[in-house]
Amino acid sequence: MSGARVLVTGASGFLGGYVVPELQRHGHEVYAAGRDADALARVADPEHRVRGDLEALGSRELRVDAVIHCAALSTPWGPWKDFRTANVDGTARVVDFARRNGVRRIVHVSSPSVYAAARDRIGIRESGVDPRNRLNGYIRSKIAAEQLLRRALDAGDIEELVIVRPRGLIGVGDPSLVPRLLAVHERIGVPLFGGGDNLIDVTAVENVASALRLALTHGDPAGGVYNITNGEPRPFRELLSTLLGLLGETPRFRPLNRRIAWASAGVLEGVCTAVPGRPEPPLTRYTLSTIAYSQTLDISRAVAELGYRPEVSLDDALARVAAHLRVRA
Repeated sequence: MSGARVLVTGASGFLGGYVVPELQRHGHEVYAAGRDADALARVADPEHRVRGDLEALGSRELRVDAVIHCAALSTPWGPWKDFRTANVDGTARVVDFARRNGVRRIVHVSSPSVYAAARDRIGIRESGVDPRNRLNGYIRSKIAAEQLLRRALDAGDIEELVIVRPRGLIGVGDPSLVPRLLAVHERIGVPLFGGGDNLIDVTAVENVASALRLALTHGDPAGGVYNITNGEPRPFRELLSTLLGLLGETPRFRPLNRRIAWASAGVLEGVCTAVPGRPEPPLTRYTLSTIAYSQTLDISRAVAELGYRPEVSLDDALARVAAHLRVRA
């Protein structure tokens, strides 16, 4: 699929903003779909912008070879109906668009959040998903979106499907992972469990963009699933200490007991669910599953079948983020 015509959903978001130029550099004609007009203008000319949410695809006629579906509601908290609308119904609209416009391949950005559990998990393979996982609405919606795509593939509504699960994206422009950790550090100190020796897998966003480009032409077209990380798991304490050191900050950690924290998070979730407006709890069980336990992914399948090789090291990614944050400060 050299020089392909590709539609990227969520192109005005963090990941999409890296995927579009990655594809352009490799000779693809890219149509950028998203809601933020200013962000779209930074990555695409007017003829290649598709303004609006996924509902805008409903009546859109656009002949492309492939869709890279980055658009999603990604947050640890919120009502199920919001996740269902954005991540499940939105994916259904992408399938409908693909069917009507003769799209050959959908590359779907899923999430390793589907592996979340209150235990250490090392070297998780792509098959390690519990479809009954209901830890939060985001996880439930990502599992449901994958299932919807597989049904569409089996029914012949789409020709080819590749699913990518990138873990913990970091990079300049990150709206979530690093900002959340820094905000907690500033307020109360970063929670630390078991001395902070639990292994954390993260991924430079540039490497994820590269993996998605590779998935256009490589991988099992019959629904192949691929974990993506930097392949450099680090102890949580070391990872945070490195980042904070680059920012000139003295790390402040708050040691906590995992079992007590898990029970407390469950109570907080119950209280916040009952409060009008359903505010996000200061601590959720999902967040604990990502920072209190070891979770590393096996990326050997992506290496073997996609030809994936992380090009930006974790240290370089952290240095870029820190340099950007220092300039902004």
